[in-house]
Amino acid sequence: MAKDDDGAFWSIVAYLISGLVFWGGAGAAGDHFFGTHFLLATGLFLGMGSSLWLIWLRFIRE
Repeated sequence: MAKDDDGAFWSIVAYLISGLVFWGGAGAAGDHFFGTHFLLATGLFLGMGSSLWLIWLRFIRE
């Protein structure tokens, strides 16, 4: 694996984790404050979708 490939791999992992943590956390906070039970799942799906979209924009579309 080349040096650039290693950096790309860790960038992709960071995008996936940060999207889930940020949007999942926003959904969990929304569930807590609004007393609902669906915003966490919505946030996780939104986080995964936005992460995959950013990965596509940065690495695949080139």
